[in-house]
Amino acid sequence: MIREYRTIQEINGPLMVVRKVQDVTYDELAEIELPDGTVRRCKVLEVNGDNAVVQLFESSAGINLSQSKIRFLGHPLQLAVSGDMLGRVFNGMGRPIDGGPDIMAEEYRDINGLPMNPAARDYPNEFIQTGISSIDGLNTLVRGQKLPIFSGSGLPHAALAAQIARQAKVLGDDAANFAVVFAAIGITFEESDFFVQEFRRTGAIDRTVLFTNLANDPAVERIATPRMALTAAEYLAFEKGMHVLVILTDITNYAEALREVSAAKKEVPGRRGYPGYLYTDLATMYERAGRQLGKSGSITMIPILTMPEDDKTHPIPDLTGYITEGQIILSRELYRKGVNPPVDVLPSLSRLKDKGVGVGKTREDHAGTMNQLFAAYSTGKENKELMSILGEAALSPTDLQYAKFADEFEKRYVSQGVDENRSVIETLDLGWELLSLLPKAELKRIKPEYIEKYLPKKEG
Repeated sequence: MIREYRTIQEINGPLMVVRKVQDVTYDELAEIELPDGTVRRCKVLEVNGDNAVVQLFESSAGINLSQSKIRFLGHPLQLAVSGDMLGRVFNGMGRPIDGGPDIMAEEYRDINGLPMNPAARDYPNEFIQTGISSIDGLNTLVRGQKLPIFSGSGLPHAALAAQIARQAKVLGDDAANFAVVFAAIGITFEESDFFVQEFRRTGAIDRTVLFTNLANDPAVERIATPRMALTAAEYLAFEKGMHVLVILTDITNYAEALREVSAAKKEVPGRRGYPGYLYTDLATMYERAGRQLGKSGSITMIPILTMPEDDKTHPIPDLTGYITEGQIILSRELYRKGVNPPVDVLPSLSRLKDKGVGVGKTREDHAGTMNQLFAAYSTGKENKELMSILGEAALSPTDLQYAKFADEFEKRYVSQGVDENRSVIETLDLGWELLSLLPKAELKRIKPEYIEKYLPKKEG
């Protein structure tokens, strides 16, 4: 039975204390009705005896303590899920904002889903093609993986996120069974409009579920947005058998909202003012991705975060790196050179890349060319540094070839247009083209039979 209370005692920012409540539970959804009939939503943060602390999803302005009433709904925040979600745009609370009708719900799901049980996990081992060479060729994304992108403010991570969402696909028989769930967290209206228009322009909207939370929306809604997206992804993956790619941008805005709410609750702050449970909170989101035994669908996650002051040791990228299987790092130096996307290949890492490449997945030569390209680029960068210190005359002819390789690698392999969608075969062939700049004797990480088969023959 839903009870109404007129016992609101005090309001402090987004928090409100209600006295003399009965049978109220943590995370329960509630509605506040103002004297003029306006309804605002909130959720229970804490229950102490017969007192409850609730958190408002909207502004507390205009709430009259004595005349307003609150009713607890008996369930947590839920999302209406259905196969009709594909092609739709929602706000951070799961309400449609694209002018279309409300979703005809097949079921309502608690957005605070549980992290996947490790015993129920299936190992990620199937390739996902993003169409971006620096990811597909060198830091391969595998179905069921969590692979974050670490960016800096001002770098083109929004354009990269949109490009991945447009181009990503699985190869083989499951190609038609692929969907993208995109959650934009704490972004400006211009960015939100960019994502919506970009997906519509390319037709990618038809297989995308888009959640947008704007910077002027309440902080508590920012905390709910990624959970809304993951709830939609879980339904599509494990009920509809789809392969879902979840892109969350920007996790830094999410963590800032968490810090804001924690400060309002007067909790003891942890490192840099973030709550001590930031690691646990991020893990409860990230660990909802993966593959389940006995289920055909999968959830692959790309969280995108901007590192404050480009600092990899900042709590948000630091803790994210502990939970996820690698990271793609964007470089300010490459961006200044005009390389786009400016993926810094050497510190980037996909811990599962070896599981998603090879015969039947990409091509037999993928692992060897990947290792050779890494090694050659690393040597080339070292030689360029030596050249800047000692001069070109101090380098041997082979050293100069490596230096030239590093320049060509950045210009042709890492850099590609925002609308350039390369297949993995095109990426591998481009890698061989670049390796042909080096003496054949230097290709020590690739099997001789692959060199004979794939290395372009030099004329003359």
